[in-house]
Amino acid sequence: MNATTRVLLVSALSVAVLAGCSKKVKEQPVAEEPAPATPTAPVADDGRYGPEDLDTDACLRQRVIYFDFDQDALKPEFQAIVSCHAKYLVDRPSARVTLQGHADERGSRAYNQALGERRGNAVNSALQAAGGSASQLEVVSFGEERPVCTESNEACWAQNRRVEIIYNAR
Repeated sequence: MNATTRVLLVSALSVAVLAGCSKKVKEQPVAEEPAPATPTAPVADDGRYGPEDLDTDACLRQRVIYFDFDQDALKPEFQAIVSCHAKYLVDRPSARVTLQGHADERGSRAYNQALGERRGNAVNSALQAAGGSASQLEVVSFGEERPVCTESNEACWAQNRRVEIIYNAR
């Protein structure tokens, strides 16, 4: 599949996910006792993400995208996560993100560095296709240098094949 077809496919999937996820649902904590009433100005919920949503919204708290062995194509199960982060970037133009690409220990150091960058670029492209701005995104590759798991088995390697979404500015 060539790059143009891949970008069009990612764009179409992102639009479909955004259309299905256009309404944001906030989780409400259950209070033991009612809090004393304090006068506050009414805030209209216009469906836009705010900085606090990075810590409270279930979708935005998911900031790791995993990849298959020796692959840099975004898996379909991570499209919804990418769409949430793209919507956040659209709603918060001042937000800045670093996409940290990683690989497992197999392969040469140079190959894994390049693979981490390709994975970061795949998430970057998907975020831009869903509405994120290129000026908000930066891709960094760590290759095999920062593993989250150091054992030499498939379960561990799968955890190291990832892109981490790091917010530098909310």
